Amino acid sequence: MLVVTRYAVGADGGADFLVRARTALAALAARPGWRSGRIGRATDDGGLWLLTTEWDSVGAYRRALSAYEVKVEAVPLLSLAVDEVSAFEVLVAEGLGSDGLAAPSGLA
Repeated sequence: MLVVTRYAVGADGGADFLVRARTALAALAARPGWRSGRIGRATDDGGLWLLTTEWDSVGAYRRALSAYEVKVEAVPLLSLAVDEVSAFEVLVAEGLGSDGLAAPSGLA
């Protein structure tokens, strides 16, 4: 399962957003069922940010959201996301590692 949340961040809020997004990502990454996560920023508009996470299942994601650490560290940021559909079922994937999971990449 893929979760995509988009954020509109003011011109002077990028550094703070990145710190908060890294904290949220770390809290989510500690939960069972986590596969990967990324933080991104639009190349054409520096005020548009993206947080994506990949999970074993929708149940794993929902259980992660109910964990105390996630409620404290991630949910406040997630609640600021653009109000739109954010959970997607993965139907086709390319570039997976030998274990079938997305190949990890470091955060810049």
